Amino acid sequence: MRLKTTLQSRTYEFKDLKELFAKANEEKSGDRLAGLAAETVQERIAAKQVLAGLTLEDIRNHPLLPPEEDEVSRIIEEQVNDTIFADIKGWTVAKLREYILDDRVGDRELKRLSRGLTSEMIAATAKLMSNLDLIHAANKIEIISRCNIAIGQKGTLASRLQPNHPTDSVDGILASLKEGLSYGVGDAVIGINPVDDSVESVKRLLHATHDFIEMWNIPTQNCVLAHVTTQMKAIEQGAPAAMVFQSIAGTEAANRSFGITASLLEEAKQMIMEKGTSCGPQRLYFETGQGSELSAEAHHGIDQMTLEARNYGFARKFDPYILNTVVGFIGPEYLYDNKQVIRAGLEDHFMGKMHGIPMGVDICYTNHIRADQNDMEELGVLLTAAGVNFIIATPMGDDCMLNYQSMSYHDIATLRQTMDRKPAPKFAAWLEHMGITEDGRLTERAGDPTIFAE
Repeated sequence: MRLKTTLQSRTYEFKDLKELFAKANEEKSGDRLAGLAAETVQERIAAKQVLAGLTLEDIRNHPLLPPEEDEVSRIIEEQVNDTIFADIKGWTVAKLREYILDDRVGDRELKRLSRGLTSEMIAATAKLMSNLDLIHAANKIEIISRCNIAIGQKGTLASRLQPNHPTDSVDGILASLKEGLSYGVGDAVIGINPVDDSVESVKRLLHATHDFIEMWNIPTQNCVLAHVTTQMKAIEQGAPAAMVFQSIAGTEAANRSFGITASLLEEAKQMIMEKGTSCGPQRLYFETGQGSELSAEAHHGIDQMTLEARNYGFARKFDPYILNTVVGFIGPEYLYDNKQVIRAGLEDHFMGKMHGIPMGVDICYTNHIRADQNDMEELGVLLTAAGVNFIIATPMGDDCMLNYQSMSYHDIATLRQTMDRKPAPKFAAWLEHMGITEDGRLTERAGDPTIFAE
C-alpha cells in the first residue's frame, strides 16, 4: 500500500490511513483543533492524490479503528456483502468515484453497490468529490421510508416540525405546532426537544402531540427527543409514541458517552415495534453531527467527516425511519464558517444516502459561527436539489429553547415552490383537505394557525 507521492519536486508521505484520510479532508476547524488537518493546500492535494490510488481492499484490510476494539467497527464490517465486495475490491477510490458519478449508473446500481462498501470507503470517495459531485450523486438515490406515512419519494421535500418551547409549555408548543402545520410543515415528524428530560414531562408532551394529531387526523408521527431510556420508560407507562429517538456517534466510546450501546438500541427498537402507535415498519429516529466524537474525546485520531460516515454505518443496522445531521449546531470549533457548514451538509447527505439511510438535515448555525441566514438558505437550495428527504423547521428560523438558528416554516414552503417539490403524498392530500393548499399551492389559509380553532 503506497502512502506517498511527489508534487512539484516535494515528496509527501503519510504514516497510516488515519493521517491520510484526515489530510485529504476539506478544511474543517474540528480537524485542525484535533491536530489532524493538512498543514497546507499542497499537502491536502497530495493526500487526495494518494487516497485516489488506494484500492477498496487496501481500506478494508487496514481499518482505521479495528473491529476487535470497537463495536461500531464490528457492526460496519458485519454488514459488508462479501459477494459484492469481491467484485469491486480491486477498484481504486478514484474508480469508485467515477462509477458513482457515471450517468449510466442509477439508483438501483448504487443501492446494490452500497452493500459491498464500508463507511470508510464511502467517506474516502466523498473526500475526492466537489460540492456539485456530492449534489449530483446524492440526487440519483431515492430512499423511501415508512412509519405512519411514507416520505422520500422523488420530487418531494418533507419537513420536521420543531415546536420547541423554553418551559415545555403545552400551550406554547401547540401554538407553534398549529402555525407550522398551517404552512404545510410536519410530514416527516412533529419532534420536540424537551427542556425537562423527565419521564413525566416526556409523557405529557407525547400525549399532547398524539391527541392533537388524532383530533385533526394528521398523517404524520410524533416524537419527543429525550434520551432513549427516558422515552422507553414513558412508553412502558403508556405514553403514545410513534417513534423512538436517539443521538448516535461513530465510535463505541462516543456512544457510551451518550449512554447508549447497540444492544440498548435493539431493545428500544423492539419496544417501539410492540408498543408504539405507528404502523411502521420503520420506527427509529437518529441524529448525528460532525464533531460529536471529538467533543466526547472519543475520536481515536480519526477525522470528523470519516467518523460521521461511520454514524451512518452504525445507523443502517437499525433501519431507521429518519436520520438527520445537525450540521452547524455544535459550533465553530468544528465547523468554523459558512463554507465549512455548507460542505459538511452536502458531505453528510451524500454519505447517508450512499448507506441507504433516509437522510434529513437540520440546516442550522449557532450565533458565534461565521455564517448567517442567507448561508442557510443557500444550503437549503443545494440540499433540495440533491434530493434531501426532509429539512427541520422552527418558527421564524429561531429556536427559542435550543438558542440556535435553523430554517423557518415559510422557508420550507418557499423551497417547495421554487424547486418544484411537494410534501409527502398522504400529507399533501391532507393539506388539500384542510384547504391549506389547492392544487399543490398554498391558499389564503396558509400561515393562519387559527384554522385549528374552528
